[in-house]
Amino acid sequence: MTIKYFQKGFNYSQDGPGNRLVYHLHGCNMKCPWCSNPEGMKADAAYPAFPITQVTVEDMLSEIISCKPMFFDGGGVTLTGGEVTLQADAVRELLKRLKDEGINTAIETNAMSPALPTLFPFLDHLIMDVKSADEDKLLSVAGGVLYPILKNLKAAVDAKLDILVHVPLINGFNADEDATDKLLQALLPFKDDIRIEFLAYHEYGKDKWKQCGLVYAMENANISTECYKKTVSKFKAAGFTAVRT
Repeated sequence: MTIKYFQKGFNYSQDGPGNRLVYHLHGCNMKCPWCSNPEGMKADAAYPAFPITQVTVEDMLSEIISCKPMFFDGGGVTLTGGEVTLQADAVRELLKRLKDEGINTAIETNAMSPALPTLFPFLDHLIMDVKSADEDKLLSVAGGVLYPILKNLKAAVDAKLDILVHVPLINGFNADEDATDKLLQALLPFKDDIRIEFLAYHEYGKDKWKQCGLVYAMENANISTECYKKTVSKFKAAGFTAVRT
C-alpha cells in the first residue's frame, strides 16, 4: 500500500499543536481557484518543478518514527493536501500504525468524502475547511458540496474529536455580511464543540500556478482588516471560540 505526496516538512503550531511533521498528499476533489498548492490538485497531473513522491506506508512510518524526538510541545504528524481522503485506505493504515506507536495524529481535510469518518478512531485532531454555506456558490466556484461537509462535521462532533474549523475569507466569495450570516447559522449547532479560525485571503500560491502552467484567476479577493475583525466579532458574539494559530 502506497501514499503519494508532493511536499513535506516541519511546522510549528499551524497544522495542529506543537512541532509537527506535515505531509501534503497528492490529489484533490475540489477546484478552489485560490489554492496555495495547485501542484497537488490534480491526481493525474505531474509538474517538473514539483515532483511527486510515492512511498509505502511502511517506509513513511519508519521515517516518522525516526523523527519522534522532534515532536515536542504536543507535536506529531499532520496529513494535509491536496485532499487526504482521496488516499483513505493507505491513510487509515498509516494513522492506525502511528497510534500504535503513540504518535499524535492530525489531518486537514475539506471533509466532503464519506470515507472521512473511518479515519476518526485514529485521530487526535481534525482540521476541516468549511469554505462557504452558500451551496450554489460553493459548488460553482470551488467544486464543493455542503451537505456531506456538515454531515461529517456532525459525525466528528459525535466522535468527540478535537475539531478546528478553517474558513478562508475571500472577497467576492464568502466575506460579505449575508455570506457570513449564512455560515454562522450553518455552524451554530456545533458552536460548543468546535474552534473556528478565519484565514484572510492571500496570494501565497500565485507563483506556483504560473510554474504549473495554470491560470491564476483570482482578482480583488483581499479583505480589509475591518472585515476580518467584524467577522470574528460576529462569531464570538454568537458563542463561538475563535482562534488564531
